Amino acid sequence: MNRISRDGFTTAVMFRPENIFYSTAFWGEAVAICTKDGTKLFVPELEVSRAEAESHECEVIPSQRGKGLIKSLFPSLYNTKACSDCNDFLLANAIHSKVDKGNFVCDCEPFLIVRSVKEQNEIDRIIEASHILDKLYQTCLEEIKVGVSERTLQAQLICEATRLGGSIPNYPYTLNPFIIAAGSNGSFPHAEISDRCFCDGDLIVVDLTIRYKGYISDATRTFGLGKVSDDKKKAYGIVKMSQSQGLDAIRPSIKCKDIDLVCRNYISKRGYEKNFIHSTGHGVGLEVHERPWIGPENDDLLQDNMVITIEPGIYIESKFGVRIEDTVVINGEKSHNSNAITAFTKDLIII
Repeated sequence: MNRISRDGFTTAVMFRPENIFYSTAFWGEAVAICTKDGTKLFVPELEVSRAEAESHECEVIPSQRGKGLIKSLFPSLYNTKACSDCNDFLLANAIHSKVDKGNFVCDCEPFLIVRSVKEQNEIDRIIEASHILDKLYQTCLEEIKVGVSERTLQAQLICEATRLGGSIPNYPYTLNPFIIAAGSNGSFPHAEISDRCFCDGDLIVVDLTIRYKGYISDATRTFGLGKVSDDKKKAYGIVKMSQSQGLDAIRPSIKCKDIDLVCRNYISKRGYEKNFIHSTGHGVGLEVHERPWIGPENDDLLQDNMVITIEPGIYIESKFGVRIEDTVVINGEKSHNSNAITAFTKDLIII
């Protein structure tokens, strides 16, 4: 509430599950309303028992779904100035039919800003998710073989991840939880899983995200299979050094765009400027992609206890791709090159 209070609001109204979980420790169908007097968690009848068992420091209030839920919120919205993460036009319009627009402001940014600096218990969960990722990359070494398909490897990794206590995040813009992109498929940074089988000479991009008790870690490794050509090895070496220099540049109070520039300049000076086609990284936490954004246009300053990724890449259309990514907790002025919490080797492993 402190951040929202500084902006002149007296109430926070949360519809997004990530923000509800952040405030109450409950992940499910609900709406949370937070004031200086405490937090109310409105849930449908079928979620009441679970909400009472899992939520912390809030009052659980049974509610109907749909229009009945909105109706139950109104008593808490009168005579207050609320900031909400609501991004549903019809829902916001229904609320504004009863509450003045100036007293119910839809703006997700304050919630994202609050979540961008992590508490130690959040960092601990991200570290645990990172340990699971490291084990999954060891599984890749055992399972990547000529003739195995991208889809088969994904199935094996999903099974192992859940066995290790992780869960699989979902994304609105992809059909698959992981990116496993071999050969020419690797030239698509967000390739969809296919039935393509691994072949001798392939580079195989494996981008994994795992959630542990709500919190996410994100990493990418690129493996070689069989006789990998010199041009692929060269591109790999350039990406590896670019990422290393980006990690070395991290420190509190540096602009996000300056980290991006370090990685981008190294790749550009070696002739691959047009082949690095995405930003250098992003924050991670309750979402795979959240503030801060490590991109060329972002003047925001990094802070201690932010958790970010550094993930430069080179993509050669219709041929291959290389990406190396680590999740990093920003921690003072010391080098972050040896401090990434995703610890699996970044040397090129040729299987």
